[in-house]
Order: sequence, then C-alpha cells, then structure tokens
Amino acid sequence: MNPELFAPFLTSGVTRRAYESGQVEVHLWNPRDFAEGNYKRVDDRPFGGGPGMVMMAVPLAQCLAAIKAQRQGPAPVVLFSPVGDRLDHAGVERWSASQGAVLICGRYEGIDQRFIDRHVDVQVSLGDFVLSGGEIAAMALLDAVARLQPGVLGDDDSSQFDSFNPALDGLLDCPHYTRPEEWEGLKAPPELLSGHHKQIERWRRDRRLEITARRRPDLIERARAQGRLGPADEALLAKLA
Repeated sequence: MNPELFAPFLTSGVTRRAYESGQVEVHLWNPRDFAEGNYKRVDDRPFGGGPGMVMMAVPLAQCLAAIKAQRQGPAPVVLFSPVGDRLDHAGVERWSASQGAVLICGRYEGIDQRFIDRHVDVQVSLGDFVLSGGEIAAMALLDAVARLQPGVLGDDDSSQFDSFNPALDGLLDCPHYTRPEEWEGLKAPPELLSGHHKQIERWRRDRRLEITARRRPDLIERARAQGRLGPADEALLAKLA
C-alpha cells in the first residue's frame, strides 16, 4: 500500500468527519517498511517468465504480522482482486456494521499466491475492470462505509435514499432538481413544485422504477421476487414494457 495516496482522501470531503470523530479508524501500513535490502523491494520477477512484477510474500506477511500484533481483536484480511465477489450496497452495509478489516492493496502484476492462500480471508472486486493498485478500491470501500456512519452526511436520512438502498426497495434513485425552476429552456417537473407530498412521492417512485427498468432490469426482478413491488408499481412497469 502507498499511504501517501490516502492523505487527501482522509482530510477532505464530507466523509472526513467519520475519520476525525473516530467513527472510522484508518491505520496505514507500508510493506516496504518490512522489506530487506537497500532498495526495500517488495516485488520481483514472476516464476515462469512473463510481463510485470509480482509482490513478494515475505514483506507482506511480515507487515501483516505487525498489524495483527498492534490490533486489538481479530479482523478478516481482505484483498481487492478481480476474482473476488463484487462489492454491492449490502456488502458495504455489512462492512459498515463490522469491527473492521485489514485491507491489502495489491500492485504490479499481482501478489504471490502463497500469501493469498495462507493469509487472505476475503477477496473483493469493484467490477469487471483492473486498477493499477488496490488503493483506489480501498478508498472506495472506506468512503462507502464512512458515509453510512451516523452524522457523517449531516442528514442521517440522506443515505437512506441512495441507489440500491433497501429503503428504496433496491432500486436506482430518481432524478433531482433545484433552483432555478427553468434553466436553458428546461423546466423542473411540475410535480416536484406542487407541494403535494403524495404526488411528489409517486412521481419519484415512478421515475425510480422507470430508470431501473431501463438501466438495471435485474434490480426490478430482484425487487419483484422479494415482494417489494405493489400494484401501482406493476401497472407502471406494464406501460413501459
């Protein structure tokens, strides 16, 4: 892990409140501090040849041992990897309610498989793409976890209306508008300006259904299977079909 990449992330933005208040604690460790030799190398050429370099098991294992010696209580060791289970909102909620984890941020061509076999408990993927380092993935998870902590967003209801949240039945969120009421010939939806709360909620629900059906039909099927869609929802979806 390169701790320098995390400095701006932990000291700016909305979620910094979670770190400043101690609701989320982040301790940064550099495997190079446990590497041998003048150059403190943590990588070497892969056996069998091929492009790229591979992170060595020894400095990673020594770094992990130091982390466990300092940490109070056990914690799962998480590696960000393309072979891991894809992170979703439910996963973020589980990590948010957990006692924490040790996040391994790989680099180069990969990590010596022996370290993974011996020490890694969970592998997590952000999606079907590859990053140059696990630090970005770690920051994504930390940000998602931090914003679910009470008081971090200023309004505790904010996260309840995010896309994928169970409060929205797992649907995508609806479009949002603010002042001015008309901009470059485009007007805000009159339903949102009506002051009629039931009408507003129905409009938002319909737009969530519409967007989700168009962009993520799998989420519609999941909500339907869970019994989260009512007659009015199904009527709208039938019109969209």
